[in-house]
Amino acid sequence: MKLGLIGLPQSGKSTIFSAIAGARGEEKASRSDQLITTVTVPDERVEFLTKVFKPKKTTHAHIEYLLPSQAPSAAGAKAENAVLTQARICDALIHVTRNFAAGGLEPGSEADFWKTEEEMILSDLVVAEKRIERMELDAKRGKKSDEEEYSLIKACREMLEKGDPLRANPELAAAPALRGFTFLSAKPQMVIINNDDEDEALPAWKRNPPNVEKMVVRGRLEKDIETMTPEEAKEFMEAYHIQESVLDRVIKSSYRLLNLISFFTVLNEEVRAWPLRQGLPALEAAGTVHTDMKKGFIRAEVLSLDHLKQYGSVHEVKQKGLVHLEGKEYVVKDGDIIQFRFNV
Repeated sequence: MKLGLIGLPQSGKSTIFSAIAGARGEEKASRSDQLITTVTVPDERVEFLTKVFKPKKTTHAHIEYLLPSQAPSAAGAKAENAVLTQARICDALIHVTRNFAAGGLEPGSEADFWKTEEEMILSDLVVAEKRIERMELDAKRGKKSDEEEYSLIKACREMLEKGDPLRANPELAAAPALRGFTFLSAKPQMVIINNDDEDEALPAWKRNPPNVEKMVVRGRLEKDIETMTPEEAKEFMEAYHIQESVLDRVIKSSYRLLNLISFFTVLNEEVRAWPLRQGLPALEAAGTVHTDMKKGFIRAEVLSLDHLKQYGSVHEVKQKGLVHLEGKEYVVKDGDIIQFRFNV
């Protein structure tokens, strides 16, 4: 899963990214001037499973955060478009807005948000109109179009022409037939309001965007805290009423935003946590672990972590008849421990 940081210049995207990447010394890589950090999702259940199974290797779930590059020569709308184009590959967006004075400008988190929001809506409208134009031209030439896709794209255009983001209609935004268009306004979005060091309040907006979660982060302060010793960091966090690191807050919000759960495998002497969208079946979970498991799926042997905690061992859980075999359509639950039976 990958989330992209977007926002206007001087919003503090780089500062927020540095605070996330520096929180626990997470891996950070550069690709074509893009910055990507792969962060570990803390989960006490992984530690519990490690004590039970004593594997040689333990692997937590991971999430990636992308900071798009911005060409040094680009400015204004061109720079903003370059950032948005790179963010299209992401599963969700973290929209950073400035709520502090900078360069003679007063705080303007709401105005800045809507400026980028409108840019995304316009960009999506161009994509939708081009596709409709192409499909109608093909129809005139006698080429049969996909009726479902055509209907969905027209519904998108209607929303976008009204100035509404596609995520305002979750069913339309999540339609499988539209996945390849990577519509920006269809992506789940979280707004980080980047406040001054002393300001911990969420600003009041006159108009709230549909289906977004807002979070206050004091970017400069929290970036500095991540460079301190644990003792210093604790002192500063208490002084500024910060309950947990920006990374942990962002991870929790990311899981909610992407509607993720975690399931677990114990395979080849490794305990591992896997993120999965809630509501997906065992077949998709198998594919998350390995494509061969999905291709040759036979059954999923499922054990609840809660039952393992209750009875202390897999043997005892089996004795209670609480380990069950499930087929492809079984909906995976948060905390399931799964062994996939497959043949290729």
